[in-house]
Amino acid sequence: MLVGLANPGPEYANTRHNAGAWFIEQLAARYNCTLKHDPKYHGLTGKVIIQGQEFKLLIPTTYMNLSGKAVSSLANFFKIPVENILVAHDEMDLEPGVAKLKKGGGHGGHNGLKDIQAQLKTVGYPRFRFGISNEFSKGRQVDYVLGEWSEEEESQMKERLDTSVELIKSFGTAGVSITMNTFNGK
Repeated sequence: MLVGLANPGPEYANTRHNAGAWFIEQLAARYNCTLKHDPKYHGLTGKVIIQGQEFKLLIPTTYMNLSGKAVSSLANFFKIPVENILVAHDEMDLEPGVAKLKKGGGHGGHNGLKDIQAQLKTVGYPRFRFGISNEFSKGRQVDYVLGEWSEEEESQMKERLDTSVELIKSFGTAGVSITMNTFNGK
């Protein structure tokens, strides 16, 4: 299961905070998958086959701080184990254009991750972190993450897309540990 975190609505569509959803949208387009709103799972859903491996796709249409509701609904219905749920999200501790896989861990103040952690009752789900940097003035964090990508940032994200697709292929076939060792240095 691949999840891309986002806030719903056109006013958030091109914001840094929606980096995870951007990735899922790009992946869906690459594999000719149309994401459809499914109220049962509180999000946009679809599926892709990558190297013979089926991946359920999800972009929650709840607000970011309620992402766990969507993730747990889809995961519980399809009985997807936590270690097979990869959550793509924005990461302030990485520079734009940098994408890294992480095996689990805390939420680091990210409200989407915080809710997923609460709903799944674990920190053990893998994360695919897209760098957005932390170059904002003191007290301006919300404005920064909800601000739109610059052209340079968007270009950097697009440059990572091919590598990110290869990472997903590896995640599906080799698992999170091998994929981290292979891709996090690139």
